[in-house]
Amino acid sequence: MFSQFAFPIFEQSIKDYHIIDDVYQPTLNPYEKGSIEYLLYAKNWVDTVQWHYEDIIRDPQIDPVAALDLKRKIDASNQVRTDMVEYIDSYFLQKYTSVQVKPNAKINTESPAWAIDRLSILALKIYHMNEEATRVDATPEHRAKCQEKLNVLLDQKSDMFTSINDLLTDIENGDKFMKVYKQMKMYNDDDLNPVLYQNKK
Repeated sequence: MFSQFAFPIFEQSIKDYHIIDDVYQPTLNPYEKGSIEYLLYAKNWVDTVQWHYEDIIRDPQIDPVAALDLKRKIDASNQVRTDMVEYIDSYFLQKYTSVQVKPNAKINTESPAWAIDRLSILALKIYHMNEEATRVDATPEHRAKCQEKLNVLLDQKSDMFTSINDLLTDIENGDKFMKVYKQMKMYNDDDLNPVLYQNKK
């Protein structure tokens, strides 16, 4: 099933990132370019780097100029993340292009790739919550609380595996159909963000 296929790739990306643990390190994607494995690894790598951007920008001692630069990096990362979700949806659109959609088929609230995006973020939550649950310099109380949260995340992982796999099965059987809405983000668009288009005058 696709969830069980994707999750270890996300885990590998997270593990590989933390060997050096530097937001500026190069990506060394081990998969063949153009493959779905390559895309899933690259997607999670972007998520992992952004996770650490978000940690850094919350430093109360951060230099304001550095914070502004980092905010722009986060914006750019969000754009790449959205692009990659759309690439993954293109993979599913192509995969299910010959499916005969049933007359009473329904549409899901989110596309398969956006559900997989949430699974990628969940992999990061599990990794970092496990770090806290096993942190040797933390108090027993801290570790116990984090273990409770980790247990919930692992339960959520199981539920997401089921729901994503069910969604893909429904699409494959024609019981649901995909409808992808291409990027509607406005804040990066010179023609849609009022601050940007007023500066063009």
